[in-house]
Amino acid sequence: MSDYKLFVGTACPHCRKVENFLEENDIKIDIVNINEDRDAMMELIQKGGKRQVPCLFHDGKYLYESNDIIDFLGK
Repeated sequence: MSDYKLFVGTACPHCRKVENFLEENDIKIDIVNINEDRDAMMELIQKGGKRQVPCLFHDGKYLYESNDIIDFLGK
């Protein structure tokens, strides 16, 4: 799933929830921590419109909310 990117934060329990789902279902996605990568944080703010994590980028769209991300990836 190389055309997907998941933005996460260091101390974000909702991010951990999505990351655990990915691991449990053996889903490989690029994961970027905005606390460790300032360019990624700026990309999320400028293109996604806000600094909210977790955020899944795919097909030119930004999807927020951990449950929505898990529902989307589970299909």
